[in-house]
Amino acid sequence: MQKLTTKEEEIMQVLWKLEKAFVKEILAEITGEQHYNTLSTLVRIMEDKGFVAHNSFGNTHQYYPLISKEEYKKKFMNVTIDNYFNSSYKNMVSFFAKENKITAEELREILEMVEKQNENQ
Repeated sequence: MQKLTTKEEEIMQVLWKLEKAFVKEILAEITGEQHYNTLSTLVRIMEDKGFVAHNSFGNTHQYYPLISKEEYKKKFMNVTIDNYFNSSYKNMVSFFAKENKITAEELREILEMVEKQNENQ
């Protein structure tokens, strides 16, 4: 599975939210200036990559995601952790703690979640 570009990820966020959409509906949800034809081209590229498919209604297409947000997140979070944190979740959490992106209270909550998950296994 290929990684999506930043703009493609933005489009996927819209499709995951709406579940299916025409290009004009995607365009209405996209932030910033975006031309209809450019957006249409990006969606077709995403279709070629296997992320979306469409239903035809005359000359228009209604697009829908082929991969869930959870599947995509799981795949590319693992890649990010491998590439930037030496495959270590500990290194990742430590990074966020050092950057003040996570509090001690949040870390305690995460630890409780992990302990509960381990109890259920």
